[in-house]
Amino acid sequence: MRATKKQSLESLPSDPEKLKLIIMKLSSRVAALEEYVLLGRANKYGASSEKSVDQREMFNEAELSVVAESVLVEQTAAREAQSNTIADKPKNKAGRKPLPGSLPRIRIEHRIPAAEQVCGCGCQRVEIGEVTSEQLDIIPAKVQVIVNVRKKYACQHCESGVITAPLPAQPIPKSNASPGMLAHVAIAKYQDGLPLHRQETVLSRSGVEIPRNTLANWMIKSGELTQPLINLLDDKLIAYPIMHCDETTLQVLKEPDKQASQKSYMWVRVGGPPTQPVRLFHYADSRRGEVVSALLAGYNGYLQTDDYAGYNAVCAENTITQLGCWAHARRKFIDAQKAATGKTGRAGKADVAVRLIAKLYAIEKRIKPLSPTKKHAARQTESLPILADIRQWLDKTLHHTLPKGLLGKALSYLTKNWKKLTIYTEDGRLSIDNNPAENAIRPFVIGRKNWLFSASVRGAKSSANLYGLIETAKANGLEPYAYLRHVFKALPLADNVEEVEALLPWNVSLESAAIK
Repeated sequence: MRATKKQSLESLPSDPEKLKLIIMKLSSRVAALEEYVLLGRANKYGASSEKSVDQREMFNEAELSVVAESVLVEQTAAREAQSNTIADKPKNKAGRKPLPGSLPRIRIEHRIPAAEQVCGCGCQRVEIGEVTSEQLDIIPAKVQVIVNVRKKYACQHCESGVITAPLPAQPIPKSNASPGMLAHVAIAKYQDGLPLHRQETVLSRSGVEIPRNTLANWMIKSGELTQPLINLLDDKLIAYPIMHCDETTLQVLKEPDKQASQKSYMWVRVGGPPTQPVRLFHYADSRRGEVVSALLAGYNGYLQTDDYAGYNAVCAENTITQLGCWAHARRKFIDAQKAATGKTGRAGKADVAVRLIAKLYAIEKRIKPLSPTKKHAARQTESLPILADIRQWLDKTLHHTLPKGLLGKALSYLTKNWKKLTIYTEDGRLSIDNNPAENAIRPFVIGRKNWLFSASVRGAKSSANLYGLIETAKANGLEPYAYLRHVFKALPLADNVEEVEALLPWNVSLESAAIK
């Protein structure tokens, strides 16, 4: 060990300037590693929220100058105003919340025994009022069997043959699964994250033995059944000039030319007119550019994504304008903020970025209910000055920050994506971040933690269809079980495009999709 240390020392350059340069590089490397250690500790033991930590100390870096001081003053004033507002605001009453009035009520009357209805003086007690209290009751799922009786007819004169009443088209021919059963299994898995093997156990408690392989086959065929609807939704999505995209990993066990441990991807696209929102999922075996090309074929307009480079070439070849995501940019500064706070206990440069970005989001929250025209006007007068402050601070801070550190990487991300991050101010219909896509893909990510993988490519594609149909129904204000049940019942009977279009979520009323 001593010989190794001696050799290492002898290998160091004798030139003081070169030695100083090596020390500086090593110090930078140590500082970067310390930040990652602090960030890991903060992520493991600290709060998981990305909200800014409470900063009570003054900024001590001279280079923060005017921007930092103005932000600090504004934030202090905002906290004081908020404290006064909270003090004046009446507190929410503690205790049990009332049960929804829309729920059906069953009245159960309780009377005292007949012997106690006679008073001690010998007179009969008279009812003078009542005291009510409510209890919430749940009736477990009702399992029943639908018996389809097909009448048979024959002519008694010519005896030409027997005619049997036809069975209406079923979602899965020659299957004993009704539309309601298929909708129940689909919602339990794709909305509630209940794997099929657990559903098998739940059904067995009701005396119904259905193997998970059968349940899986039902879901595959149900997803394939909805393909005509998915095609129409895709047309609607492509026709509207604003779209959000995101992707996440998926493991498929039986995939051609791939090992079971290799990752595939589930993509999500969010768009459509405000009154006809669309959420579609797409399975692909990779994250290559040709997948993006297929998903965006025929699309022209705005595309909002994260910083994945796979979108760049497709957007450059077509008339597609890329938008950045301020949520991703903010997240990187939050990481730098956690490391800096854990390291020094003081506010730092990352806090300036987080607070300036928070001002952008405050504007978006306030103008959310406004029309696109008014949103655009508000962004031009309010958001653009804040963006100018961020750009000024960015240019001043970038060249005085460790490039490989968390703050340096956050600044680099902001610089590289600046144009994409500011385009949202050009049109009131655009969003400040890619949260619509991230919110749409969240049920899939949560469900994946339970069912872990798809067994086959057919299963993955069918899952994508069902996820898309459920999320689109929710976005259009429909109860997903009622909508799927309606679709599974009516879609097999549809003979033309018009009848399929009638099943699109915005063409289905809540009454027609209600549970019957």
